[in-house]
Amino acid sequence: MQQSIFDKTYAAFLFDMDGTLLNSIVAAERVWGAWARRHGLDVAAFLPTIHGVRPVDTITRLGLPGIDIAREVDWVETAEREDVEGIVQIDGVVTFLNSIPADRWAIVTSATAELARRRMTAAGIAPPPAIVTGEDIVNGKPNPDCFLLGAKKLGVAASECLIFEDAPAGILAGERAGGDVVVITATHHTPVKTAHLTIPDYTGVGVAVQDDGRLRLVRR
Repeated sequence: MQQSIFDKTYAAFLFDMDGTLLNSIVAAERVWGAWARRHGLDVAAFLPTIHGVRPVDTITRLGLPGIDIAREVDWVETAEREDVEGIVQIDGVVTFLNSIPADRWAIVTSATAELARRRMTAAGIAPPPAIVTGEDIVNGKPNPDCFLLGAKKLGVAASECLIFEDAPAGILAGERAGGDVVVITATHHTPVKTAHLTIPDYTGVGVAVQDDGRLRLVRR
C-alpha cells in the first residue's frame, strides 16, 4: 500500500500561486476573455485552457494565423498586471505558510515576477525568499523544469518535496519532477479527477516541523 502523504516527511514544500495560494480567476478571466473576444474565439471554450500555464504557451498553442506572439503576450501580461481587483487568499493559507520556516518553501508560478508580486500583494500574502516565475525557465508547465528549479533554490531534490497545485498542467509538472502532489480544489467548480490527495483549502491542515527540520503535513 502506498504510504500516505500524512505519514511522510519532506525537505521542503513547493507551491503554485494562482488557484493554490490565491484565487485570481475573476481577474485572469476578465483579461483573457477580452483578449479572446478580440481574436474571435469562443470565450467559454477558451477560458478553461488558460490556467496554470504561461501566456506565451497558451497563445502559441492556439496557432492563430498572422499574429505577433510577442506583442500579444505583452498585451496580456500588461493587462494582467493592471487588473488585480477581486484577488483573494485561499482560506487558511497565511496561517499555513507562517508555520513553515522561510527557507523551506518556495513559490513556483507560471506568472511573471511583476505579476506574481502584484497578485501576492493584492491577496495580502508575503512571498518567501525563493520564487520561480515563468521568466526563469525555457519550458513551462507541464514540463517539470520550474519545480526542479524551485527545489534547487532551496538546496533540496524535487523528489524530497511536497508540491501544492491546482491545475492539470501544474499537477503533471509536479509528477514529472518526482515530488508528491497535493491538489487544492478551492477554485474548482466540478470534482477533480486525480489520484492525488485533494483538499479544499488550508483550514483543515497544518505543518509540523520535525526535530531534524523536515516538514510533515498534519490534519487539524
